[in-house]
Amino acid sequence: MENVIELNNVSKRLKAFSLESINLQVKKGLITGFIGENGAGKTTTIKLMMNLLKPDQGEVKVFGLDYKTHEKEIKERIGFVYDENIFFEGLNLKDIKRIIAPAYKRWDDNQFKYYIEKFELPLNKAIKTFSKGMKMKASLSLALAHHPELIIMDEPTAGLDPVFRQELLTLLQDLITDENRTIFFSTHITTDLDKIADYIAFLQGGRMLFNQSKEALMDNYAIVKGDNDLLDADTEKPFLKIDRKATGFTALTDNVSEVKQIFNDEVLIEQATLEEIMYYSKKEKRYD
Repeated sequence: MENVIELNNVSKRLKAFSLESINLQVKKGLITGFIGENGAGKTTTIKLMMNLLKPDQGEVKVFGLDYKTHEKEIKERIGFVYDENIFFEGLNLKDIKRIIAPAYKRWDDNQFKYYIEKFELPLNKAIKTFSKGMKMKASLSLALAHHPELIIMDEPTAGLDPVFRQELLTLLQDLITDENRTIFFSTHITTDLDKIADYIAFLQGGRMLFNQSKEALMDNYAIVKGDNDLLDADTEKPFLKIDRKATGFTALTDNVSEVKQIFNDEVLIEQATLEEIMYYSKKEKRYD
């Protein structure tokens, strides 16, 4: 399957933070969810993808091209939606469209009008009068109006009401029916990705823990519960993290088959949610 985005051994050192040897492949025609705690490095990674930051080492490719010689071509094919308004708040949507449209060869006024009407947005009111949800809808309308092949979204559902969050997720699922379109969706709201993501990339403390299909994650990761006396140096090996309490242990594993082989029917095995994987991976002892 073709990779739309490739980060190969990418590192970036900032004042109080660094990304270390990131390898990430984003598959064409799918929705990849990008998860991690606040401060894990998600926004820094996205800035590297957009050439807003340059890596200290490693290689970034988008559509198989590099930014050194193909920046305009790459960015014409990307629709970017940030978590905050990036437009001058004194302008209205009509003004912003007049500024942005000439930058894109494939700008489509009818497509822009379609989303403005769908989201019930006023063209003549200043952006500063918009609610957070309206600003997100405005960003989406502008991002989708030039028929992007890749849509990159940084925390698009943060702070939105549940009704619009669901509308947005439905819209993204509709967009992805075009198999030539790819969505990269950064969020800390893992329940959104439970609903729509095909792949999950998990960044923790500037390092990539995994980049797997959601199906593989659900097959391999599990929450295991049992009595403390079942644990010893050997039986603990399949676990990434163990919480012990007087009533027994709860652990995260990424190897369900090994757990079954060791414990048989002596433990309870439950499918792990993305939220549980994030929570129990906070002090994970291994990196991929």
